[in-house]
Amino acid sequence: MAAAAANEKAGMSTLAANEKAGMSTLPVAQWLSTPYGGPVARLGTQLFSRQQWQQEVTALGHRLLAHPARRWALCFDDSYLFSVALLAALHAGKVPVIPGHCRESLLQEQSSEFDAVLTDGWFTLNSPILQLPLSANAEASCYSALPALSSDAFVVLFTSGSTGAPRQVIKPVRCLDAEARCLAEYWVDRLAGCTVIATVSHQHLYGLTFRLILPLALGQPFDCRQILYSEQLSALADSEDYVLISSPAFLRRLDLTLPAPRCKLIVSAGGELPWSCAQEVNSWLKQPVEEIYGSTETGVLAVRSRTSEKQLWQPFDGVNFSQDAQQRWWARSPLIPGQQGLQLDDKLAFTSAGFQLGGRYDRTVKVEDKRVSLSEIERRLLALPQVMDVVALAVRRPERSGIGVVLVLDADYDEKTLAQMKREWRQELCRWLEPVAIPRYWRIVNSIPHNSQSKRAWPQIEELFYAAR
Repeated sequence: MAAAAANEKAGMSTLAANEKAGMSTLPVAQWLSTPYGGPVARLGTQLFSRQQWQQEVTALGHRLLAHPARRWALCFDDSYLFSVALLAALHAGKVPVIPGHCRESLLQEQSSEFDAVLTDGWFTLNSPILQLPLSANAEASCYSALPALSSDAFVVLFTSGSTGAPRQVIKPVRCLDAEARCLAEYWVDRLAGCTVIATVSHQHLYGLTFRLILPLALGQPFDCRQILYSEQLSALADSEDYVLISSPAFLRRLDLTLPAPRCKLIVSAGGELPWSCAQEVNSWLKQPVEEIYGSTETGVLAVRSRTSEKQLWQPFDGVNFSQDAQQRWWARSPLIPGQQGLQLDDKLAFTSAGFQLGGRYDRTVKVEDKRVSLSEIERRLLALPQVMDVVALAVRRPERSGIGVVLVLDADYDEKTLAQMKREWRQELCRWLEPVAIPRYWRIVNSIPHNSQSKRAWPQIEELFYAAR
C-alpha cells in the first residue's frame, strides 16, 4: 500500500509538472516507466489504473517475446485492450498491424499482411490467435522489465487505395508522438482535466491518435467504449468534463432534445461539417466545433474552428503546402516521414488568410465521412457471376447520399429475379465492404455509356440516377 501511495503521489506530481509546463506530452517509449496518477481508462463506473494497465502490458509483452510471429494484427472493439496490445507489441519488438476492421472475410484476404492476431473477438483463421484479456494476469513483480522501444518502431495501418485494394501506410511511432505533442500544444487550455470520449474507432489513424495516443501521452483517461448513439452521449456523468472526438456523420444525427454533456472540446474529422450542423452543435454543447483536415498518410494538416460558414482552414505549425508541375498539391510536415512530403488527393484553393477544399482527384469518395473506394466496389461486383461490367459513383441527393452502380449483366432478368439477385449481391458485399459502401442506387443497362474517345461518359452515367428516381 505504501508503494502504491508513493506511486500515486509521484504520478500526481508528474501531472502537476506537465500542466505547469503547458501540457507537455510523454512519448510512447516512456509510458511504461512513468507513474502518472489517476486512471488510464473508464468503462462506465469501472476505472483501470495505470498500475493495472502497466501490469497487463508487461504480461502480454512477455507472451509476445516468447512467440516467433513478428507481425501481429490488432483487431479489437475495446479500446483499453487495444491499447494494451499496441504497447505490448511495440515493447516486444513486434510490428502492430491495424487492419482497420474486424471482418473475418477481409482478414482472410489480407492474411499475407500479418503472421498472427491479437483480438478480443472470435475468428477462424489460419494464423495463430491470442485473445485478450489473458486468462490470468500475473503480478508485475513476476516479470522483468520489457525491452525499451526501438527508435525506429512503427505501426502499419491501411487506407483505401485508388485501385480498390487496401493501401499499406507505415506510421513511425515518432510521428505519433509528434502529432500528440502538436495537438496538446494547440488545445493546451481545453484538454486539462478531461476524459476523452469518441464516436470514432481506434482502428483508423484519427481515432488512434485523438482517442488513445493523445490521452495516454497526457496521462488523462479515455473511455473504452465507442459512442454510437446520442443517448449514450447524453447519459454521461454530468460531474465530468469531456473531450468529444467525433465525425460529421455522427454530429449531423445528434438528438438535440437530450441533455448535453459537459464538453470542453469537440473535434470533428473525416469530412466537412455543414455550417448549419456546426451551429446546432455549438448551441447544444456551448463550444465551437474544431474541424481537422488530414489523412492517414499525412496526419493532421490543418484546423478550423467553425465560427462562420466560409471559415478557412489554417495549417498547423510546421505544415507547408506547395504545387508541382502538374498543379497537384504536396504537403510537408514533421508528421510526414521523408523530406519530400506527400502528394495530396484533394484540390486546395488558397488565399492569403487560409484555404478551402475543392474536391478530390482520385476515385475515393466520402460517404457518411468514411473514405469509400469506388474501384473496390467495382472489383467486388465484377467478381459476381452475373456481372459483366460495372461503374460506381457517388450519388448526392438532399435527402440522403449514397453509392450508385450501373451494371451490365450476362442475361436479361425479370424484375422478380433481379430483386432476389440484388438481395444476394448486398449480402455478399457485406462480407467485404463497410455498410456505407453498399450500393443504394442500382441501374441495369445494356452497355456502360462511353464518349467518342472510348472513355466513360460521366454526364450520361450520372443522368441515369437523376433523370428518373
